[in-house]
Amino acid sequence: MDVFLHTIATAVPDHILVQTEARDVFASQPNLTRLAQRLVRASFDGSAIETRRSVIEDFHLGRVPEHPTFYDHRSGLLLSPSTRTRNELYIREAQPLTLAAARRAIAETEGLSTADITHVITVSCTGFYAPGPDYQLVRELGLASNTLRYNIGFMGCYASFPALRAARSFVRADPDAVVLVVSTELCSIHVRSSNDPDQIVAASVFADGSAAALISARDDIPGNSLSLDSLASDLTPVGEGDMAWTIGDEGFEMILSAAVPKIIDTYIAGAIGPVLVDEPALREDPAGRIAHWAVHPGGRSILDRVESRLGLSPEQMVPSRDTLREVGNMSSATIFFVLKRILDAEGPARSTSAAPERVMAMAFGPGLTVETGLFTKRYAEQSDAGV
Repeated sequence: MDVFLHTIATAVPDHILVQTEARDVFASQPNLTRLAQRLVRASFDGSAIETRRSVIEDFHLGRVPEHPTFYDHRSGLLLSPSTRTRNELYIREAQPLTLAAARRAIAETEGLSTADITHVITVSCTGFYAPGPDYQLVRELGLASNTLRYNIGFMGCYASFPALRAARSFVRADPDAVVLVVSTELCSIHVRSSNDPDQIVAASVFADGSAAALISARDDIPGNSLSLDSLASDLTPVGEGDMAWTIGDEGFEMILSAAVPKIIDTYIAGAIGPVLVDEPALREDPAGRIAHWAVHPGGRSILDRVESRLGLSPEQMVPSRDTLREVGNMSSATIFFVLKRILDAEGPARSTSAAPERVMAMAFGPGLTVETGLFTKRYAEQSDAGV
């Protein structure tokens, strides 16, 4: 039975971080060594990011909050709030973003409504509370009180793939099921000034955002869709200590070593094999036969390595690179931002449906874990108007 992802909707905070301005703030901190100052400038300038979004009002350089928590405009100092303070901000700010993305997804999916939703899956690794966002989605959206709820927590940047895998299983078990998946990450609440290269890199790439998707077996929903053909997970033989996400006294702490791009370069070709096991033609020439590629933009060097190793064209990397440039790395939500660009793109101008196209998606996270998905993009029928 085919299972379809019908719609992806996104929501981002109002506060825009301009990368060059953020770089200057982080580089000017008095606690930094000269080496760290150079690393800050190199990391921010080499990130291929122009803007990011943050829920932190202090980071809006055009405003001066009366009681700063993260950044004091008057002194120019980055502050170090406790993990509790950061998590309280997560509780306040994750809720409206999660609801905004979910409401947009439902509103944009013709033929489905809140009354149809049977399952809710939420995804996040940047904060905790209970009753959590899954509960609030049911209450605020007016879903049935017996809606089945699940939360996938603290898995990292690849966690939207387990959510998609669970959604597909639910729909296959019950063809009438409609699953709402929402990934919300507030990575910026954990940034800090540090001489640690891992923390510097994290501060230069991570951002905030939310994405929601609706999934069902219904093949009569108007619009483009992605059929979830195959989903797989793999662990590289090395890298357990090179990417990790832990909880400290002053926020969550990222371990992201310089070896990660090299590990991905070494093992990515083999990691995409499981989703191609039943597709011999694609297995022989994935770059040539798979039209669209959604690569999690964990950083510019990761995108460079994947493009080179798999022989992808610059055009195939545009959705990932544009996402990185405009909104940065929002952990698990980011792959939905990339897939949205692919899903929403119009097909060739013709009076009938464009031919289906294959889509490969992938994300990386602690472990080192590689999650992959093979989809088929099906275009909506296009009218003669404007052709």
